[in-house]
Amino acid sequence: MIYLNGKLVPPSKAVISVFDHGFLYGDGIYETFRLYNTVVFKIREHIDRLFRSASMIGLKIPKPPESIAEAVYETVRANKHKEAVIRITVSRGPGPLGLDPDLCVKPTLVIMSNPFKPYPAQYYKKGLKISIVNTRRNYSKALDPQIKSLNFLNNILAKREAKESRAHEAVMLNYRGYVTEGTVSNIFFVKDNILCTPSVKAGILGGITRNIILEIARENNILYKEGLFRADDVYSAQEIILSNTSMEVMPVSQIDDVQLKHGPGAITKALHRAYRKKVKHYLKGQ
Repeated sequence: MIYLNGKLVPPSKAVISVFDHGFLYGDGIYETFRLYNTVVFKIREHIDRLFRSASMIGLKIPKPPESIAEAVYETVRANKHKEAVIRITVSRGPGPLGLDPDLCVKPTLVIMSNPFKPYPAQYYKKGLKISIVNTRRNYSKALDPQIKSLNFLNNILAKREAKESRAHEAVMLNYRGYVTEGTVSNIFFVKDNILCTPSVKAGILGGITRNIILEIARENNILYKEGLFRADDVYSAQEIILSNTSMEVMPVSQIDDVQLKHGPGAITKALHRAYRKKVKHYLKGQ
């Protein structure tokens, strides 16, 4: 069942207007959640970020945060899901052709819950291949990465490059040549036993999973650095990690033609164990 503008409907009836500005212009926002054993992980943080994105594009979400949370759980229960990936999409809504946001009177709100399909266990044991691609990350003064926008063409073009290189994920540089993030992930790497990750100032989305990893580093006295890094910094790394809501802490074994010597390293494994503990602790408290 799909939650569409206040009602639960079957997929066959979950339709929107061809005049919806989310469809026509990518004018809207979204947020992705992870459901563990019927509990939505960090639901408050995700909903807060949804509203932040909405505020940054001048979009009024048709329900308050508490009602959005209730609608998320209503959707999960309707689908009888225990482990799922949930997506909320809010578009500007239907209106006449034209870019003026005021043409749209009522936003479109969609919540989807899909069964979570675990990543293959070998990914966590052996790691993924990633590629630093030619497609540059959107300039933050043109389209701020802090907005989780429906306009994903930048990421799609990068993903196409990664697929051509037989890589699982693309990593983009910004217009100045600094490392930013993946198409759907943040990136960390270990160099000289220091956990490094691009700063928000590089032009990235400050991911919720990314924030948890930095919290874990502080709690466990793992030295870390947020900053501006070049591609060569990543190519010469001891360990590389990707993170997002669904993959959690994912090791990387190869970046372009550079094979990491030892696969998932000690810091990667420690972060993954600690992250899983964070999830279990959160679930116990709900």
